[in-house]
Amino acid sequence: MADERYINEELDEDIEVDIECDDEESGVGIMPRRFLSDQKPDENGLYEHYAITVDKGQSMMRLDKYLTTHMENCSRNRIQNAIDDGGVFVNEKPQKASYKVKPFDHISMRLAFPRYEVTLTPEDIPIDIMYEDDDVIVVNKEAGMCVHPGHGNYCGTLVNALTFHLKDNPMFQQGNERAGLVHRIDKNTSGILVVGKNEQACQHLSHQFFLHSTQRRYIALVWGNLADDEGTITGHIGRNPKNRHQMYVFADGSEGKHAVTHYRVLKRYGYVTLVECRLETGRTHQIRVHMQYIGHPLFNDERYGGDKILKGTTFSKYKQFIENCFETMPRHALHARLLGFEHPRTGEYKEFTLDLPADFKAVLEKWDNYSRNVQNAFSE
Repeated sequence: MADERYINEELDEDIEVDIECDDEESGVGIMPRRFLSDQKPDENGLYEHYAITVDKGQSMMRLDKYLTTHMENCSRNRIQNAIDDGGVFVNEKPQKASYKVKPFDHISMRLAFPRYEVTLTPEDIPIDIMYEDDDVIVVNKEAGMCVHPGHGNYCGTLVNALTFHLKDNPMFQQGNERAGLVHRIDKNTSGILVVGKNEQACQHLSHQFFLHSTQRRYIALVWGNLADDEGTITGHIGRNPKNRHQMYVFADGSEGKHAVTHYRVLKRYGYVTLVECRLETGRTHQIRVHMQYIGHPLFNDERYGGDKILKGTTFSKYKQFIENCFETMPRHALHARLLGFEHPRTGEYKEFTLDLPADFKAVLEKWDNYSRNVQNAFSE
């Protein structure tokens, strides 16, 4: 297994938040009647929610102690984790464990379900292998495939496929749902991924990602016309305090992790722009969040507001055109085009590039035709 000091940070990169969430079928604590009356299921079944109004005769007490005392069959650790994760609100404001509860305070909280234990099953799923030797395997991950099992995706993942493909490899015989992983990309992001085939390779690769010495370039289609041909976006990225399924840029650096994205305009279509993004760091949803932060969300990025018309005209034909583009590529427009790293055994620099997939090309062709038609209309 790769060194935890290195692998944990890089595995934050570009992963769907849902993967880290827990299963709705695991044990649910039995609550007092007044808690159950206000219990609400999370829309994705990832958490259980509770609302509490403090009794008028309640003396002042620390929030963590109050909840531990009043919530039956719910461990102190589970409550503390909810507080630490920003999932406990008093009068609609997130509070720390030291907050003193007062009469008539309204407490709402979100408790994660106990983690689902994944049984990893090897699956004979075709893999597009770009390169393979005794130490590494480089694959073209198609959009729609999760990298490893998680909530709602317990099979059909890249790791399930690799476990079958590498069934004679000891590392992939232990049922580890993250075997060989040193970095990840989103479920709906297409592109290049490198996987280690032994512990030494994983450690070496993980260290490179930890030091940000790898080369990673992505192609993205974003809404709007960027003001500059190239630029750098810097901003700490962490969980959105108001929506735990999103990441968020903390401009003042008060929370989150340092993140840097460099971009370069490749082509302008007027209402959308094709850009190349180079990652200096690797944070969850980094490109998607940084582009939203500067006012240019990825085209058709549902999670970050790019799945609606943000630029353009009010004509019905334009609306139909955008809807047709969304249907052609029903995912956010992001592709991992280039990956470069030092080979863990030979020390040789290896670089791999990958052309855009068919759905991405088709959408760009539509925008080419649209832009050409608009220009022709103005020239007549």
